[in-house]
Amino acid sequence: MNDLNTSFLSSKALPDVQGSDDARSLAIERVGIRGIKHPIHVQSKHGSFPTIARFEMDVALPADQKGTHMSRFVELLQEQQGTFDNQAIVGMAKNMLPLLQAKQGRIQVQYTHFVKKSAPISAVESWMDYDVTYLAEAKEVFDQVVEVDLYLKATVPVMSLCPCSKEISEYGAHNLRSHVTILVKLDADANLGVEELLRIAETEASSELWAILKRPDEKWVTEHAYENPKFVEDLVRDVATRLKHDQRILSLMVEAENFESIHNHSAFARISLP
Repeated sequence: MNDLNTSFLSSKALPDVQGSDDARSLAIERVGIRGIKHPIHVQSKHGSFPTIARFEMDVALPADQKGTHMSRFVELLQEQQGTFDNQAIVGMAKNMLPLLQAKQGRIQVQYTHFVKKSAPISAVESWMDYDVTYLAEAKEVFDQVVEVDLYLKATVPVMSLCPCSKEISEYGAHNLRSHVTILVKLDADANLGVEELLRIAETEASSELWAILKRPDEKWVTEHAYENPKFVEDLVRDVATRLKHDQRILSLMVEAENFESIHNHSAFARISLP
């Protein structure tokens, strides 16, 4: 009986309500799914690691079409195999448009990137975590030819030490934890990886951070930061200087936020370069 029911359903054409006409003459800029979580494997310099990503996927809907086929977004996601990287999300964006019968669309992926780091003196190893976002914007430029704009964003926790506090104090200087956020638009074929951006932010800060530090490491970090003071303005300028001549980067934004230790507010600065 089950086989007969399955045969009957498969042979009977079911109505495609989403694909029907709509008479309201209003195009929709974005329609899709958001907040769907999916496991991915990400490549790092220590090999690939598993993590959980949150996806947002959408397409533009023509004025005469009632709806999009939401399940096809999930089908596209389920088909992904192998390591997730720049080329993987570009490929997904290119495949999404014909699958959804759309002329343009977006895929945004947010995940936690892990890097195994060795403490500066003891060399004890620990995993540091970073928030990373990819955004691929796809557009059909002519029949079956899709162009993709690719963006990569990373938020990097670092340490800052105030140059003014160091200069005016007889001893010591106040230090604070900071977040450096880098957003770059990449050539779709660029091989710039997440960890390159992370290292630039870390090396331009007063000090980078580690998940585990022993006492000799703490001494090193304290003294290293003291010898390398940075205002929030210094952070964004130094990071932007490192990035602005990279031919793989088409545009960039660098923002730093210092979570002040002697004030009940944050200080921030931002630079955007075309």
